[in-house]
Amino acid sequence: MKPEIQAWRDRLACSVRKIDDIFEEALHQARDVLSSAGVDAWLENADRVCRLGRGTELVLIFLDEIPEVVRHSDEQIIPEAAATCALLSEYAAGPAIKPFLATLPAVSRRLGSAGLLRGWLRLVERMAKEAPGGVQALAERAPYLFNQLGMAGVENWIDYGIRVYRDHPHRLPDYFGLQSADAKAMLAKERSGTLFMDYERQLRLFERAFWDRKTDFRPYSEAFDTLRKPCPHLDRLGIHLPDVYEDLGPVTGIDRYRAAIAHMMAHMIWSQPYLADNFSSFQHICIEAFEDARVEHLAMRQYPGLRRLWLSLHPRPEPNACPEGWSCIRHRLAMLSYALLNPEHSYSDESLLEYESKFRARIEEDPYDPSLSTELGVHWLKDNHEHDFRKPRVWFEDTQVSYRDDNRYLWIFLEDVEDANEFHSDHGAADRGRGAAQDGILPPQHYPEWDHAVQSYRPDWVTVFEAIQPSGDACHIDRLLEKHRRLARQLQRIVDLLKPQQRRRVRYQNEGDELDLDVVIRAAIDYRIGSTPDPRIHQSHVKDGRDIAVLLLLDLSESINDVPPSAASTILQLSQEAVSLLATAVETLGDPFAIAGFSSNTRHEVRYTHFKGFEENWGDEPKGRVAAMRAGLSTRMGAALRHAGRYLENRCEERRLLLVLTDGEPHDIDVQDPKYLQDDTRVAVRELDSKGIATYCITLDRTADDYVAGIFGRNNYAIIDRVERLPEKLPRLFLALTR
Repeated sequence: MKPEIQAWRDRLACSVRKIDDIFEEALHQARDVLSSAGVDAWLENADRVCRLGRGTELVLIFLDEIPEVVRHSDEQIIPEAAATCALLSEYAAGPAIKPFLATLPAVSRRLGSAGLLRGWLRLVERMAKEAPGGVQALAERAPYLFNQLGMAGVENWIDYGIRVYRDHPHRLPDYFGLQSADAKAMLAKERSGTLFMDYERQLRLFERAFWDRKTDFRPYSEAFDTLRKPCPHLDRLGIHLPDVYEDLGPVTGIDRYRAAIAHMMAHMIWSQPYLADNFSSFQHICIEAFEDARVEHLAMRQYPGLRRLWLSLHPRPEPNACPEGWSCIRHRLAMLSYALLNPEHSYSDESLLEYESKFRARIEEDPYDPSLSTELGVHWLKDNHEHDFRKPRVWFEDTQVSYRDDNRYLWIFLEDVEDANEFHSDHGAADRGRGAAQDGILPPQHYPEWDHAVQSYRPDWVTVFEAIQPSGDACHIDRLLEKHRRLARQLQRIVDLLKPQQRRRVRYQNEGDELDLDVVIRAAIDYRIGSTPDPRIHQSHVKDGRDIAVLLLLDLSESINDVPPSAASTILQLSQEAVSLLATAVETLGDPFAIAGFSSNTRHEVRYTHFKGFEENWGDEPKGRVAAMRAGLSTRMGAALRHAGRYLENRCEERRLLLVLTDGEPHDIDVQDPKYLQDDTRVAVRELDSKGIATYCITLDRTADDYVAGIFGRNNYAIIDRVERLPEKLPRLFLALTR
């Protein structure tokens, strides 16, 4: 620990050992948010929580999470939060302290006000005094409650629970854990807005009168399913709608229901599913924009009044609202969507006007042609594509149309649906596993993901698709090795020093590689003189020295297609050179060695690509796969680490090493909080460590000191500042790690 950090650590009297593992990162976070006096209060009150004697985790959570709480309130909340912990301990509600602290950041983000957050602390303290048996369940469900109710609603809901169950303490956990029927009923009562159950008959009449269809309505509750973040959608079960709609400006909740039902009925009547695998993820959202406009046009021809209703709910994005450095694809498509819905728009963008004109011409020609959407969507993306579209930060302001569904109905995916809440269509799905032998595609695997906001796993949250990289030109790798011939000779000299030179004989084996002649002669003599001979007449030879299996995992996200300022080649090309040199060196050493890569497109599609297996020699086939290496999409690292760990955990070598080569921090387009994926990757590294798999990160990000130590550990990473030296540095690092 650096002297400056150690000085701060010495001010913390708490002696919990694990504090040293997180203190440096927590201190950096605290100093970014807090004033000098605030940091003092942070340390002082961490000691206060530590002295409660309620376990080692409490002080770790306090140090790690309180700066995030202050970010959404003020510094005076620090001693107040510690005082609430002390009161919980005093009133026999000690088990509630951990979930209270763990969920406090999520509650503070939701409330966004120091005054409201203090109101929550007072409610928790009141619960501790009047109904201590329900505090733990209440603290665990707090994020769910505040996602559905305001402070007044939460207070009324808690009042009811205390009043009814104060004299029945054994039922307090069921009520405050939202397990009992009356808890859910009271929650529904406190929620403002238009409840579906109150207007179900009217909505069914609307459906029959307008569309002459009878489709099941499937209301869902956002109160009890926030992890899945459900949204309106259409599938074989019917139309899925939220069980409550708030008024949105002048538009009432019942009109929002009518708008959503009308849009989904238009899809049901006039849309035909497309094969998702024929298009890229960007093409998907472009096609969806034109298909939404096409079916709405058909609906408005039949019922012109729908235009006014839909326009009242459709956002009108400002032309220059999306800032530089963000992905603006959704912003631009939202502008186009508004223009297609409203012929009297005031936009002047030439591309927008061009595609509006093309859309209206095709609509006049044949509005029932489903190829209209695919052709215009693909061509719009080709004509308007920008490199910034692939940025991890996506601009969502004024881009989400609240009455539209998630368009899962428009797509046929090549895997069966396992979870009805997943974003997959359920018509015409094929079993992806049946084609496992085709194109190198393997069946998908599902992995949990750690949610730092609720300090719990999201089960089966991420889907990993494996594939064997199709082979390219192996001669390309041979040319790269020839280019670095001098470096290869230097590495060879190092390898010769590391290579095991001796083999150890193991004698007295029942089975082995060959007969041990000395033992055979002795056994024959014993047999001749009538003694029982020793049956262990075989011997084996084992390699004495290195016993290690290594898997090299490459980050294949879009950013490695960039050319660094100090280099003449892309990071992808430099990675190919480095991997080729490393594989050649390891082949000489004889260590079991595998190469794989990963990229991601949201949690539904993490791609894991095999380039070389443990049992393969470094020959033309693996070289051809490395030569065909391609990069794109994002970096959901935790799921890739867990999947790579499955190949290492069954190896019998004494040491197993997972070597990660990346150019940046974990990120994905469906995650806005950068800490979310960092924490998940940190937990994945800890899981691998518990299985005896060492993880080491080699990063090309010069600013990685801000986050990489917190993920992999202070001694388990290296930063390569000069990217052009990667072909030299990677093999040398590997040889140093496995010396």
